[in-house]
Amino acid sequence: MLIDLSKPKVMGIINVTPDSFYDGGKTTKQNSILHQAEKMLSEGATFLDVGGYSSRPNATDISTEEEISRVVPAIESILKQFPEVLISVDTFRSNVANEAVKAGACIVNDISGGTLDPAMFSTVAKLKAPYILMHMRGTPQTMVQQTNYDDVIKEVIYFFSERVAQARQTGINDIIIDPGFGFAKTKEQSFELLQKSALLKQLDLPILTGVSRKSMIYKTLDISAKEALNGTTVLNTLALQKGTSILRVHDVKEAVECIKLTEMLNPYL
Repeated sequence: MLIDLSKPKVMGIINVTPDSFYDGGKTTKQNSILHQAEKMLSEGATFLDVGGYSSRPNATDISTEEEISRVVPAIESILKQFPEVLISVDTFRSNVANEAVKAGACIVNDISGGTLDPAMFSTVAKLKAPYILMHMRGTPQTMVQQTNYDDVIKEVIYFFSERVAQARQTGINDIIIDPGFGFAKTKEQSFELLQKSALLKQLDLPILTGVSRKSMIYKTLDISAKEALNGTTVLNTLALQKGTSILRVHDVKEAVECIKLTEMLNPYL
């Protein structure tokens, strides 16, 4: 792996989209992107995850060219200012992954686990980039209709074992798995998945948890995404106790504190 994940790390979210569910439109200009990157790095982020395609339910489908035109300049300007930073590109398209890595990204974060672009695995293998493989069904436009599971954790584990084997066969060496909270999962299924997420450790791969300000929190508490930081911290703490390696968040400072406090429990386990 690129970095030691024996101690949990934080990945800061930088959405260069006008329509993301929480921070849409906040970081589309270069100065606001750099300001956000600087804030997250100063607060302790190890990775920055740059995404140019909103994956919220029923998001607008944009062209590959449009996505590239959003993420590549953002990656280049962040690296110019902070040359040591580790950037992941949040995309399910192999062309976008290719251009982003050429621009300096070093990780590919694919919400579809390679299911939406048959060229993704071979592209990532060729790029020799670590790969975050997430569980989702359908597309961001159709996933809310695809929540019928007999046993959500069992089916997610089966999906991972199948996709990881295929990714390895294609030549991808470094794989991180993401259960995909809220992606083709109801609020209740997401909580069940979190409660049983320690079972994912049997796959012997680092686990990324992305629950930051998601609807499983704000719909449960009957609040808005803007008010969901406290709920995010609660669920991040539970995820750390279940063995997660990376917290993908909008709020880096609080996630870093979460890791520090949770780590203090380890000697007493």
